[in-house]
Amino acid sequence: MRKFIATFIALIISLSAVAHDDRDHSNKDKKAIVDVIKSIKYGWENGDGLPFRRNFLDFEGARYIEGGGQNAGLDSLVEHHVEPEKDALEYLKLSFSEIEVNFEGDDKSFAWAIADTRIKGKVNKSGKTFDKKGFQTFLFRKINGNWKVVHTHSSSRDNKCCLLYTSDAAD
Repeated sequence: MRKFIATFIALIISLSAVAHDDRDHSNKDKKAIVDVIKSIKYGWENGDGLPFRRNFLDFEGARYIEGGGQNAGLDSLVEHHVEPEKDALEYLKLSFSEIEVNFEGDDKSFAWAIADTRIKGKVNKSGKTFDKKGFQTFLFRKINGNWKVVHTHSSSRDNKCCLLYTSDAAD
């Protein structure tokens, strides 16, 4: 009976250690993914393509969707969208909140994240400001120990609470 109790206790301790290690691993991966999202935020706000080139998996067939449009491939996203905005906009402020990260697969090498977004900016040419809110979805694959974005989709609309208070709301 003592052997049975000792074996049972050892089993419980080892299972809790495995569960703890898996949770620590999951927390490390979640932090890594949130760090990638923070880096992408920096890239958008500063018109800097480098965070995209470091954190996106560049592959044939890649598509990044935003506001009903798309960029086919990483070069298109960076060269025709991210970098030109630094000259087209006086400022761009982006926030990601309520970031939820989910892992899939037996080896947890696929993840998806969804976040609430808020986008504010001012267009240089017209002087118009915008204030939008919505959602962003990121799909990730773990490649050689690093999380890489394989797809994004964002959708936003005018932040109705603020339309009443902006000077260009009637335009």
